[in-house]
Amino acid sequence: MVATGDGVLIARHENDISGTTDVAEKFPDRKRTKTIDGIAITGFFTEDFTLAEIKTLRARERLAFRNQSWNGVYEIPTLQEVIDLAKRRSQDTGRVIGIYPETKHPTYFRSIGLPLEQRLIEALEANDYREPDAPVFIQSFEAGNLKDLAQMTKLRLVQLLGGPTARPYDFVVSNDPRTYGDMMMPGGLAEIATYASGIGPDKRSIVPANRDGTLLPPTSLVTDAHQAGLVVHPYTFRDEPVFLAPDYQFDPVREYVQFFRLGVDAVFSEHVDTAVRARNLKIF
Repeated sequence: MVATGDGVLIARHENDISGTTDVAEKFPDRKRTKTIDGIAITGFFTEDFTLAEIKTLRARERLAFRNQSWNGVYEIPTLQEVIDLAKRRSQDTGRVIGIYPETKHPTYFRSIGLPLEQRLIEALEANDYREPDAPVFIQSFEAGNLKDLAQMTKLRLVQLLGGPTARPYDFVVSNDPRTYGDMMMPGGLAEIATYASGIGPDKRSIVPANRDGTLLPPTSLVTDAHQAGLVVHPYTFRDEPVFLAPDYQFDPVREYVQFFRLGVDAVFSEHVDTAVRARNLKIF
């Protein structure tokens, strides 16, 4: 979730929407250079648009090697529209379909007067998402805003974890020297368990790889997290060969099966049909 200039939460992976919308054609004068999480980025940013302006845009596929035929068809959805879709499809299918919002760049949005946390909780509570068993996980790469959220809601929170040498941006701002690698140690996991229900690590933190992509033996992260009482939801699983380690022989199902056998509780996937097909094999 990122915010528009008038404070509405919308579903975009980044607040720079240059590569995922047709914004450059429709609002060429809005191009800006900003520092987001310590990195200078030139692009078009959601906070420089009202929701009404965002709704004039249409989504685009960011990766050139993927299907581009849906470009220009769909609007940018608000959080409420995502919730409405999940509830509607739950009714249509007779099964519970959850949502998994991520607060993107929360320190940055707070710095420009558009904090995400209260807006997110108000929207979720307005839709009767309140209790720990609600079909919702809230995720973030930062720790401070998850700790804030833990004081605001009973909903399940997930600490996303970047590469072992990287640091949450709120740690950078507060001069906290700890890295994600430190957070993945047993002591770090125990601390995460005081405010979150799970972790979302890069899958390479569970099954590392050499520079040539060949895989190394699994780490103990899944076991360590489970011992701390945390669920484990690694990211990101994709079908395309460019994203697959050579060991999987161009078969994405092999990757899922390996991780399911290692005991992960769920996965983040961009090809959910493949993930479900692998899960349903029940060979782990």
